[in-house]
Amino acid sequence: MVTRYVKALKSYDTLISKFETEINVAVQGYVLNSWYNHWSSILIEHIFKSHSIVLPTVGQIKSVDFFINNIPFDLKVTYLPNEYIKIKRKEKGYPVEITYLKDCAKKAGINFDKKAKESDIHYEIIEKLADKNDEFSNFVLQKIKSEKLEILKEAQENPKILAKWLYENHGEMRFGSENRLFLVLVDSGDFENSWKLKRNFELLEPSIKQYLDNFHKKQINDFKLSFNFKGKPNSFNVLTDIIFITK
Repeated sequence: MVTRYVKALKSYDTLISKFETEINVAVQGYVLNSWYNHWSSILIEHIFKSHSIVLPTVGQIKSVDFFINNIPFDLKVTYLPNEYIKIKRKEKGYPVEITYLKDCAKKAGINFDKKAKESDIHYEIIEKLADKNDEFSNFVLQKIKSEKLEILKEAQENPKILAKWLYENHGEMRFGSENRLFLVLVDSGDFENSWKLKRNFELLEPSIKQYLDNFHKKQINDFKLSFNFKGKPNSFNVLTDIIFITK
């Protein structure tokens, strides 16, 4: 599926046409999501590779997308993870977000599907609070947003904490100890829709160029990170950095 459709078809319209005749309805969502992530990532890589200090790899080199001033990096495009936010909320003594939302929904007289998945309940309550648009609902939404922005600000001020978390909390199948350059995309107005920023090249290109233009100001110690991984006896030393792109 990935080889035949996701990586082979560059045109969105061509892909959609295959849904009518070749791709089963049960996997269409997966295929479309994979296609979007694959081609947007390739275009983002191209932004990096177009810069004078970036050397593209010749052929396929495992876990290396390009070299920046002779440092090999594997580019990872991601978002501020929900699990990371949950941990930081707990550290700060904030209530579990979904629990808080359910309590607020009850106070606001908002009904929601209690049997739905947690992510769907979260979405439903947020939408209904926004639709209600009264003083209490707006207070709840602003409070959650402010708390997330606080967590984001701290991550931006000390990115190695987030970088270490990202290395240590990938699943076993995605474990890696290669140098990684994380591109963290955040829509500060709507965290859940941060994925849309992967296609916002008017925002991405100048931010990436600015990072690369100032790369020479960094020292090698700025990139050094040591981390542990569950089930692995030794610690790992890598070179890593995070580019935050926020809207």
